[in-house]
Amino acid sequence: MNTRNSLVLKEKSLQIAILYTILLLIVSLITIDFGGLDSLVPSYGDKIFHFLAYGLLTLLWFIAIKWQFNTSKIKTLIVVAGSCIAFGTVVEVLQKVLTISRSYDEADIISNIAGVMLMSILILLVKKTDVKIY
Repeated sequence: MNTRNSLVLKEKSLQIAILYTILLLIVSLITIDFGGLDSLVPSYGDKIFHFLAYGLLTLLWFIAIKWQFNTSKIKTLIVVAGSCIAFGTVVEVLQKVLTISRSYDEADIISNIAGVMLMSILILLVKKTDVKIY
């Protein structure tokens, strides 16, 4: 990636993370009707979505915070992982309190945490010289 594209991505990283977070919140609180497709999705399909969605949330916020504030990798990960886990838990509670079509599910929280933790481990394993994401 050339320097110009890298600077644009760096400048937009916080906006991308915020937009993704808002979209994740909206998707988590609205009723989604898959029609007849529900029978094609495995019963644990939503757990896979939670796992992937919160892994991506962690990555986006890690990049945004790291680029915006140039903090250490471990400090950034602690803040981001804790925040993403808290966000996912709050969203589950909001599903119970604010909606009639969505429900609180501890398994969803576990899937969220697993996605956050796996992405955190992957970020820790990547050396700065291997991949230039931060």
